[in-house]
This record gives sequence, C-alpha cells and structure tokens, in this order.
Amino acid sequence: MADRVHPMPRGGPGGDDQQADADAPPTETTPLHPSFHPSLSPPPGTYIIQVPKDQVLRAPPPGRARRYKALASRPARRRRLRRACCCACAAAALLLLLAAAFAGAVYLAFRPRAPAFSVASPLAIRGLDAAVASPPATLLAPELDASVRADNARNGRVGLEYLGGGGGVVAVSYGGGRELARGAWPAFRQPPRNVTVVAVAMRGRGVRLTEEERRRLAVDRAAGAVPLALEARVPVRLRFGSVLRTWTVGVRARCEVTVDRLDGDAEVVDRGCRVWVRPLWWWRWRWRS
Repeated sequence: MADRVHPMPRGGPGGDDQQADADAPPTETTPLHPSFHPSLSPPPGTYIIQVPKDQVLRAPPPGRARRYKALASRPARRRRLRRACCCACAAAALLLLLAAAFAGAVYLAFRPRAPAFSVASPLAIRGLDAAVASPPATLLAPELDASVRADNARNGRVGLEYLGGGGGVVAVSYGGGRELARGAWPAFRQPPRNVTVVAVAMRGRGVRLTEEERRRLAVDRAAGAVPLALEARVPVRLRFGSVLRTWTVGVRARCEVTVDRLDGDAEVVDRGCRVWVRPLWWWRWRWRS
C-alpha cells in the first residue's frame, strides 16, 4: 500500500485556514520514496530484487582476503620483472657493443695476420714401405718425423702462443683421407717477425690399407712421387705487447706434399699450405701460404 503524506496547515493554530483545511476532503499525493506493492505487477522489462537489510556484503569475503591481496599485487610484480629484464638486456647489449668497439680498435692498431706453415726436407719415414711388399691383411705401424716451419714474419707487433697439453694435433694421411700416423704439436711462444722450425713425431698403430690403396701406393713409389697430406690443428693465443692476450683461437693448417720414397729420409716437395683461423666458433678466416 502506498505511503501517504498529508499537507501541513498553512495558518497558525486557531486560525481560519486551519479550520478550512480540516473541512476539505483528503487528497492523495506522490510518495517521496515510492515502493511497489507485492500485489501490483511491475512494468514490463523491470526486475525487483529484494535484499534483506540485515545482510552485509563484503568484497572479498574474509577467507579470501589474503588471496585477493596476492592477486592484486601481481601486476606490480610483473611490471618490476619486466623492467628488470629490460635493464638486463640493455646492459648486455651495451657490454657487447663496448667489447666489439674494443676489439675493432685493437685490430686496427695491430693488424694481426695468420701464420704461414710449410714442411721442410727431409721427412723421415719408417714402416710404410712394408705396405707394398707385405700381404694385404698386414697391419702397419708407420712412423714419420717431420720438420714444420711456422712463419710469423707478417706480424710486426703480434706474437703467437701455441698451446700444448694435448690440444694441438698433427696427422699425416694418404689417398685423400687414409690416416697413417698422428702426433702432438709442441707448445712454444713465437715473437713477432719470427720463424720457428718445430720437430713433430707422428706414430701409427694398426693401419690397414685396402687393395686399391696398396696398388696406388706401389705405383706412386715406382714413379718417385707419393702424395701425402700433413694437417695440423693447433690452439693459439695472440699476444699484443707483453700484457694483452686474446682468448684461444683455433688454427688449422693443411699442407700438400710429395715425397720421393717410402723409407729413410725422403725429399719433400711442398705444394702449398692452406690455413684456416676461427676467431669465434661461427667465424672462419682462410689464407693460403
């Protein structure tokens, strides 16, 4: 049932206006706070939701307050993490840029060049001549002693430090890949504008040649021109002055030679050496000496 508000009398107590208002019939006015009676149907499209007055709504409930705080603080933590990642990436990029600038300045100041290699005569060979005269199933144990000439004359201000400890390996092969013997590269330091001749001892065990390789080896020995390949893989450090040194650089040299015999001291005809240098694992320089 709608609430009714009766107007107050206009005049003072005991006046004529009060008596006239009392005699007038009562009139219905619009309520200040309209309410819908349960029996009256609401207008179309209108929904009535009755909430008890004694119900208290809280957001979030007490049991989930801690979880709500944790979820509310996630965006701030993500922003801090994103900011930290951006700062770390910027610092790494700056360090790489400074390192590249320093390396470029050092390269322009010193102009490093790769060393040159060659094989000097004689080449002492033992145990390889039996490959022609022995039966095909014979296991060979060839021994070769070579003198390798390391030339650093093209570097006027850069020294080389050849590392030992099993890191440097020298191998000799025949027929485009058949390894005959191998040995260790000696460790030594080479100053600028220096030429050093090192003795390399190579030994082989259990080498077996195929029938085709034995036949070609006999033909080459009869012609006095046996082709061999001497390949060296050496870790090297560059020295700029007396203090500054680079990281370990991989140097690979392959020399194609021809010898006139398969036993004793054979004369060597050097047909040239190719040199590859890897300043980084994905970067390779190539020279021919």
